Amino acid sequence: MQKKTVSIVDYRSERKLNREKQIKQAIAVEEDRSSPITEQPPTEISRKLSTLVEDEGYRYDPIAIEAHYKRRPLQVIKRFFDILLPFTSFALSLWLDKLTNRVYRNRSRRAARLREILTQLGPTYIKIGQALSTRPDLVPPSYLEELTHLQDKLPSFPNEVAYRFIEEELGQPPLEIYTELTPEPVAAASLGQVYKGKLKTGEDVAVKVQRPDLIGRITLDIYILRTLAKWAQNSFQRVRSDLVAIADELAHRVFDEMDYVQEGKNAEKFAELYGYLPEIYIPKIYWEYTARRVLTMEWITGTKLTNIVEIEAQNIDATHLVEVGVECSLRQLLEHGFFHADPHPGNLLATPDGKLAYLDFGMMSDIKPYQRYGLIEAVVHLVNRDFEALAQDYVKLEFLTPETDLTPIIPALANVFGNALGASVAELNFKSITDQMSAMMYEFPFRVPAYYALIIRSMVTLEGIAIGIDPNFKVLSKAYPYVAKRLLTDPSPQLRASLRDLLFKDGSFRWNRLENLLRNARNSQDYDFDKVKNQAIDFLFSDRGTFIREKLVDEIVKAIDLYGRKTFFDFSATVRERVAVLGQPTTPTPVPLKPELKTENESLDHLKNIWQILQETPGFDPQSLLSLIPDLLAKPETQKMGQKIAGRLAQKVVARIIRNILLEEETPKKVTQNGGVIVKHPTERPKLVFPSAAVIRS
Repeated sequence: MQKKTVSIVDYRSERKLNREKQIKQAIAVEEDRSSPITEQPPTEISRKLSTLVEDEGYRYDPIAIEAHYKRRPLQVIKRFFDILLPFTSFALSLWLDKLTNRVYRNRSRRAARLREILTQLGPTYIKIGQALSTRPDLVPPSYLEELTHLQDKLPSFPNEVAYRFIEEELGQPPLEIYTELTPEPVAAASLGQVYKGKLKTGEDVAVKVQRPDLIGRITLDIYILRTLAKWAQNSFQRVRSDLVAIADELAHRVFDEMDYVQEGKNAEKFAELYGYLPEIYIPKIYWEYTARRVLTMEWITGTKLTNIVEIEAQNIDATHLVEVGVECSLRQLLEHGFFHADPHPGNLLATPDGKLAYLDFGMMSDIKPYQRYGLIEAVVHLVNRDFEALAQDYVKLEFLTPETDLTPIIPALANVFGNALGASVAELNFKSITDQMSAMMYEFPFRVPAYYALIIRSMVTLEGIAIGIDPNFKVLSKAYPYVAKRLLTDPSPQLRASLRDLLFKDGSFRWNRLENLLRNARNSQDYDFDKVKNQAIDFLFSDRGTFIREKLVDEIVKAIDLYGRKTFFDFSATVRERVAVLGQPTTPTPVPLKPELKTENESLDHLKNIWQILQETPGFDPQSLLSLIPDLLAKPETQKMGQKIAGRLAQKVVARIIRNILLEEETPKKVTQNGGVIVKHPTERPKLVFPSAAVIRS
């Protein structure tokens, strides 16, 4: 039988077919070429997929990958044992060290061996090692030091291969594009290596070139990982998380990372969203010298964020830069939803002018708006200890299905987070919260969504870097100013409702919460008081602000009423001081305020505190508030509020008159003589009694 062959042109002509069908056809053609069928090296799938993605970029297709490797069991088995044997040998050596009491003596050697194993196994396992290298709370120092070499000190591949890729991708030999190019790579990472070069226009650039046969190696590892995830998910009932979805999410990110055109687009989008922050820097992409396997970007001179000694030698506060990174990460996760999912130390540099530079935009991810708002709402409910609402948040965030019985979960949440909230925010760290959550998830039908796994990876990695710089650093403590600012400034209905839930409880306004929000929000980088003021006014006079206006009327009435009563009391006390009773001067005995008066007096104290906080807030201008008064007074809502205030004050006055004159005790005096001192005693008179309904009817 004549063997069928298909050329690149044939593949291109079939682009109108769906992607899955194209890949399956490509696989079938390659197998038809090989007669008899033999195990194919990874380069075969590399060539097939490279053809299909030449114009489109890499797209992860688990069905096509599974179809490919199911026909190559020998290749899969060989790779599986290539992974299993070195890890089994490593585990055995650790067991022997423990048995012979040589754990500490051999720790450095074992750490070096683990780094060698991960390096030999290739990009997928190098990335696992990179994630571990940022966790000083999980990994011993000797292992940590070795694993940090996986960030940018991996073995490089030959220059000849890199130069060939540059020529194939850009259409010219490297020396015709760049006036200078370092003879050896300045860094080698899991997916590529970097040269320092200079363009003909004089700009210093970083030229990143992809490793050869990358897609073949990664697809095989992903197939094995996904197969194991599927097996574990089906075999162990206690595994409720969708491990397959998590593996697919990570695979999608790695496939995106292998497409340098996509990475360039990610960098520009990242710069558009976060480049306005004064202490964040994102390098420029040179598109005329960028293609799928070659990326040319601005060269950044800087120091790795974990190199504390060198950073401090430049008079740069490393801890402050980590705080900048935390706030930037929160904006990524909660504001725009486009976040850097691989913030290891090799991708974060301190520049000489004290900025935090982000590198490597291959692994990015997105969080949908409802997920972003759901996370903030969960924080508010956690602060409020509203565990019933928190349980509902987990349903919204897809940790629990809508059919889940939340009755036993609510007390479990109260137990976990109630203990955590016993400490101050400054004493908590992100890992402690996630660890407690993980323990609880084993007992109840929680499922970890794929997007959440990347968030945890990103935040825990950042916290790991921070702990390496400052062991007392707490991400949650540094994050609170940003969350406070969002609650005060975000006009979305979800966060307006969250702010209302935070400030009001059982109809009472919680002034201390507002003070805390204002005090923390002013420490956020781009906190704009004018924006807060304008949004607060817009919201207050909108339909959604009706509830707030009603509560504001109540508070104003209480304040005016309290002020009037205090003024009358002070005036009466002054008069009594000047009046002699039966010829003897008297000093009035202080009368303790009633509980409700104490509460209202505390409200006035809170208002004074808030005014002081506002005065200390950058951008606050009392004149700008005064200029708003005429416009506010002209609003129909203000006039209605004024009418309600006047009406309720009148009601209070009338009610007090009736209570004091008609319904309460009178104070006629009877006089007795006691050792020459006249003492006056109150006597009671019968209270006014209204006739009953029966008497009226008769």
